[in-house]
Amino acid sequence: MRKLTGVLFALAALAVVPSAAAGGWTTSIPFTNVVATTPTSGAGYPVPAGSRVPEAGTCGAGPFNANHSESWIAVKPGTEDLVGSSKFFFDKYSTFYMFYLGATQIFGGTPSGNNQIQGYDCLSTGTNGQLNQDMPPSWTDTTDPNVDFDTAGRVYQTMLPFNSFFDATKLHPDGEIDMSYSDDMGQHWVKGNGGVALEPPNNASAKQLGHVEDKQWVAVNHIVGNVNQDHVYAAWAVFNGNGGGIKVRMAVSRDRGLTFDKAVTITPPSDVGAGATYVYPEIDAAGYVYVAVVSFPPNGGAHTIYVARSVDDGRTFGPFVPITTVTIPPGEVYPNTRFRSGIAENFAASPTYPGHLYLTFEDWDPVAGQADVMFTQSTDGGFTWTTPVVVNDSVDASGSPTDQFQPSVAAGPGGAVAVAFYDRRRACPSNPSVLPADVGRTNFCIDTSLQAYKDSGSRAVAVGSNVRISKYTWDPEQPGQHLGGLSQYPCAGARDPCPNGSGFIGDYFGLAISSGNIYGFFVSTHYPSTVTADEGGLIYYQQQVLAKVPRSDFGAGY
Repeated sequence: MRKLTGVLFALAALAVVPSAAAGGWTTSIPFTNVVATTPTSGAGYPVPAGSRVPEAGTCGAGPFNANHSESWIAVKPGTEDLVGSSKFFFDKYSTFYMFYLGATQIFGGTPSGNNQIQGYDCLSTGTNGQLNQDMPPSWTDTTDPNVDFDTAGRVYQTMLPFNSFFDATKLHPDGEIDMSYSDDMGQHWVKGNGGVALEPPNNASAKQLGHVEDKQWVAVNHIVGNVNQDHVYAAWAVFNGNGGGIKVRMAVSRDRGLTFDKAVTITPPSDVGAGATYVYPEIDAAGYVYVAVVSFPPNGGAHTIYVARSVDDGRTFGPFVPITTVTIPPGEVYPNTRFRSGIAENFAASPTYPGHLYLTFEDWDPVAGQADVMFTQSTDGGFTWTTPVVVNDSVDASGSPTDQFQPSVAAGPGGAVAVAFYDRRRACPSNPSVLPADVGRTNFCIDTSLQAYKDSGSRAVAVGSNVRISKYTWDPEQPGQHLGGLSQYPCAGARDPCPNGSGFIGDYFGLAISSGNIYGFFVSTHYPSTVTADEGGLIYYQQQVLAKVPRSDFGAGY
């Protein structure tokens, strides 16, 4: 584990009080920002010159001192200690989408170091000091960060290791679903379920359409005294291709991750149609298990968000109740940018009030050409829901719409609820971290906004207005520099140059609530790295920033 240096601590934002005139927020609160991701080392796969994919057998030691995109975060119950997880891009190969999940240790609300999650690369899977090039257990990538704690301090993550071979003639296994856990705040990880995959690998390549796992998540019952306390729930989607649709699967552990029951399919096509993904399991104060999904009709049409409940510890689920339709921008790319839009929804259940559920989603208005963040809730276990309302309170100039997107929702002790989202209401500023071509652009650069809610037992009610919790507005076109002749811009299309619509800032970001604070864990390109670009100067990689917002900022009752 590497410690944060004094230089990085100097990058921390102390008290921040943005003005309404500068950025469009009508109120402000004190908060702190700290860069949480620091240079570390591990192992991964280089990409040979002239190729866009790695070669089997070439994995080796290397640095993780580049982009850190996409994240989640969880609070250890009853403390201000947290573990974050995010995508750590390997060496100089960001443009080829080469990354592994890494963990960040946060003690007392202060980051202390980070590391690659072990068990999936050629070094940590090797035996007797030798590199293990078998694939699996070695993989070219691990993806989709998600973490949760049990009441004894064990942190869990449902893992998706995969092989980045986009060639149907190379029958390397595409991926599998695993569970890993850590008993030391994410510094060291071991595979659960006796080292056996929850969803086994198959011989399909990443370019083929049959049986591809994706969008996995974890939830843990940390309701003290509940009959299902410390049970662990892993859920994921399987894309079957060739008209086979998408189904959501779940596996449950009742011995703290040591073993899991055989995975079962929980989405009946009669309820959700042929395809459902973007799966989020959650646990409420009664210990009931909920799952939110988005249904994607195979022939187009409206996407529908559904939620279902299990009252028997995940063994069976009731009907998937349609909550609302959601519109996704064409090609999943917002105009005026080239990164993909991200996952449509996020979901939380109250640890305080049984049956109280909170759902947020981004919704694209094709007429206005603009996206809003929406919020809806249920107080009866998901059977009925309120009419969705707009969360963002931005007031756009006539003819100049701005996008608010990628919302996360969290529920914490004492009825605290919060929604955070990426916000483009402020024009790009002029500073060294913003590319000269982007200075002054509107609906382009990004901040993070927060809306607090309080649930006192009847429903969640907004507390005040949106507040800004990012000290610096950042440019999504960074890094615009090169290293070793390669673009350092993260590209889901695995190409250099990166095609429009394939840029990557992450599909979601982390949000958590403790008894004392709200924590955001989000991307910023404002902070320079320690890596010198081919063009000279330091590279402005995507870094994960930890925002700490005291709950007391919102009043004594919050």
